[in-house]
Amino acid sequence: MKILVLNCGSSSVKYQLIDTSIERIESNTDRTLARGSVERIGTESAIHSYQAADREKLTISREILEHRVAIAEILALLTHPEHGVVQDPLEIEAVGHRVVHGGERFSRSALFTPEVRLGIEACTSLAPLHNPHNLRGYEAALRTLPHASHAAVFDTAYHQTMPPHAYLYGLPYVLYERHGIRRYGFHGTSHRYVGWRSEVLLGRPREETRLVTCHLGNGASVCAIDRGRSVDTSMGFTPLEGLLMGTRTGDLDPSVVFHLMHEEDLTEHQVTALLNKHSGLYGVSGLTHDMRELLTAEASGHERARLAIDLFCYRVRKCVAAYAGAMGGVDAVIFTGGIGENAIAIRARALAGLEFMGIAIDPTRNEAAVGVEADVSHETARVRTLVIPTNEELLIARDTLRCVVGEA
Repeated sequence: MKILVLNCGSSSVKYQLIDTSIERIESNTDRTLARGSVERIGTESAIHSYQAADREKLTISREILEHRVAIAEILALLTHPEHGVVQDPLEIEAVGHRVVHGGERFSRSALFTPEVRLGIEACTSLAPLHNPHNLRGYEAALRTLPHASHAAVFDTAYHQTMPPHAYLYGLPYVLYERHGIRRYGFHGTSHRYVGWRSEVLLGRPREETRLVTCHLGNGASVCAIDRGRSVDTSMGFTPLEGLLMGTRTGDLDPSVVFHLMHEEDLTEHQVTALLNKHSGLYGVSGLTHDMRELLTAEASGHERARLAIDLFCYRVRKCVAAYAGAMGGVDAVIFTGGIGENAIAIRARALAGLEFMGIAIDPTRNEAAVGVEADVSHETARVRTLVIPTNEELLIARDTLRCVVGEA
């Protein structure tokens, strides 16, 4: 089955066309036929990047004023006589939509129905910057591909297995009952994917392992996976909680917010922007949120670049140790995401000092593991350290297939 995977933002659509089936999933032979993105939707100079498998990348700039036009442009390239990978849109039998927040309503992926759509709308207050755009993409795709089945795959669903003592905050319980104030967690599709792939590298089923998975990118989170189930994760009510990130503060004393609003005369909107867009690696370094640029700056002697990196690695280290304690042990630590998959130095620094737990990285193996699956553990390590590039789009396609055939 050919499945179009869509990740729709306020002014962008990222996509992949994936050919999969139950048999392909079991043999891990799914194929990505094409991938791309449309950026700056709503302008006269939108950028459409497109690449079919084993062909050169195309970049087109033109006016694209709404998501429906963007998806029509995507289908035009996918079916193009020269650049396309299918002859007719009817070959696309299903569409998998990334939906950021499913609240407590959705613990698994689901085919879109009027009830599911209403459920996603009801979660909008929990993700006002994401869910409306996810729904806008669904509506646009439904009009463009009315024959296809459409499924919602939620970032938060995987973490619905967390126990109450892990997801509740120390607030009056009535606020949880009234407003759903709790830890939801995000990056669920990524953590679930690398947990699934760990079976191959470890040679053991997920039901027998305790994993700490580290999704490190511009957004970053850590997840404790105890025998295949998420039991804790660092992001919380929003993606702001937890690790230091590219432009987000991560964990912060709530009183700091009120103090800053008073001392700096900040509005609610301004302090929200400060915490989400001007903090993290960027705020501490004063340079950039890009870890590659920070590592280069640190090598040239930039002190605040070094400080930002130290903060980042220290928080990862604390989280890894804490989650190992929460599970009563750990069998493997997994790195994924743009930083986790590619930043050799960050992996080593994040785990430095955890040798007492049986965690140790082999420098040579670590140096060779850039953007590839690898076991970078030292031969003396009792706990394995793995690098697994994430593939959230593949997981979304597989979930969509399972929803269509009734196995979700």
